[in-house]
Amino acid sequence: MDWQAIWLSVSLAAIVSTILLIVSLPLAYWLTFSRNRWTFLVEAVVSLPLVLPPTVLGFYVLLAIGSRSAIGQLWMAWTGHGLAFTFEALIVASVLYSLPFAVQPVAASFAQVDATLREASSTLGASRMRTFLRVTLPLSVEGVIAGLVLSFAHTVGEFGVVLMVGGNLPGVTRTVSIAIYDHVQALQYREANQTALVLLVFSFLVLVAVYGLRRKPWAMAPMA
Repeated sequence: MDWQAIWLSVSLAAIVSTILLIVSLPLAYWLTFSRNRWTFLVEAVVSLPLVLPPTVLGFYVLLAIGSRSAIGQLWMAWTGHGLAFTFEALIVASVLYSLPFAVQPVAASFAQVDATLREASSTLGASRMRTFLRVTLPLSVEGVIAGLVLSFAHTVGEFGVVLMVGGNLPGVTRTVSIAIYDHVQALQYREANQTALVLLVFSFLVLVAVYGLRRKPWAMAPMA
């Protein structure tokens, strides 16, 4: 069992899901309630990782943070080393790749909030921020938790993107999915099976938690 790779993946997923939680709330709010006619273009960009091959996204992220790019040069001047093939590069790529898994559940929950409740809050003199914090967000907590859990689980299972931008450096960028691939390449099926089984059980528990959270028994039709 490659515990180093598992711990690295869990650490990466925790950081990425926290960043996505902060980013997804205002972004999902804007996508849900904006009246801008071009909102659908931003929504398409956010959802692009759902249909884009991970290697394609990883390739363009690698170009964007490479030593010849403005971002890469700024990072080099600040830290003294390149950004590509580092743990920080994994964070950047994972945030982009898991973005729709955080934004879409939150936006769907925001859209289900009764508009009359928000209007009543506004009529009583509450600001948009107060209405969001006291009305919209509490009524959307299930979607927020679902987005947090899904983005965490999706980051843990990433392969193509993290391999493109991070490579396979033990203790630095070697995540659990890459570790499984390495075991299979080395014909170490026992080790690959042990690590893969951990991911399988984890993924199943995540889905159970998400579907259990979003299931509302009190909303189901009563049995005769």
